[in-house]
Amino acid sequence: MIERTPWLDAACHAVLIAAGLLTCVPLYYAIVAGSLTTAEVQQVPLPLIPGTAFLENAAAVWNRVGMGRLFLNSVIVAVGIAAGKLAISILSAFAITYFRFRFRRIAFWLIFLSLMLPVEVRIVPTFEAMTDVLMPLRALVALFGLDSLMQGLTGWRLEIAADWSLLNSYGGLIFPLMASATATFLFRQFFLTIPDELCDAARIDGATPLRFLWSILLPLSRPNLAALGIIFFLFGWNQYLWPLLFTTEASMQTVVIGIKQLVPHGDSVPAWNLAMNAAVLAMIPPVAVVLLLQRWFVKGLIESGK
Repeated sequence: MIERTPWLDAACHAVLIAAGLLTCVPLYYAIVAGSLTTAEVQQVPLPLIPGTAFLENAAAVWNRVGMGRLFLNSVIVAVGIAAGKLAISILSAFAITYFRFRFRRIAFWLIFLSLMLPVEVRIVPTFEAMTDVLMPLRALVALFGLDSLMQGLTGWRLEIAADWSLLNSYGGLIFPLMASATATFLFRQFFLTIPDELCDAARIDGATPLRFLWSILLPLSRPNLAALGIIFFLFGWNQYLWPLLFTTEASMQTVVIGIKQLVPHGDSVPAWNLAMNAAVLAMIPPVAVVLLLQRWFVKGLIESGK
């Protein structure tokens, strides 16, 4: 029997509506501030009704910081991070779940423990690795004395280029953020719910492990892929610290870094209307992605929790 509690339902809806309105207050004030002129935005208190200069401010922002290039960079970085995280996570989860090798459980827990090492903690070694990609190879050559051995056998000294850097490149912005222990854990938990008989049937039919992954596991994982893909896209789009440290050229900066350039500081003109306008423009792509894929996002969260 289903118990009907209209008063409790009304109270829950009221709390949810109030929380939603409170969440939208900062967004509304950003839209209001982004539609005002420089003189109007300095009024105290701030007007509650949006102004008429939103398109004018948007054009000024677009021309001042080159917003088109920044949007392109953010899209490439966000899509690259999301695709890389999904590919690496599903392959690692597939190996840990279906392959029997020594220290398999230890490997899984080492991956899981990497959650304790975010980018902010490993920022210095990550920066060094991306600005000098061949540093590990040179260290191995020096450790085993391969340069002296090569010189003794052939008379030529083994030299490794030292100027291969990913600074100011899409690879340098994407590669350090591609691994995801959370997605590996979620995919592993989902693979454990798939009956072993399905794997046995595929093996009897002659399917290779990659064929089993491509034809059976990936179609079953579509809701999970969609939900995690949206989360990872938002994660890549909102990155601030790593693009700030790793880009020294304006042509490789992202939208978030462009907003930072518009924030008034020092003796500059307090044009908060432009900064708020840029923030609203930067929110449009992730909001559009969430709205367009909302059904898959909810489906993925529900099926992941079963």
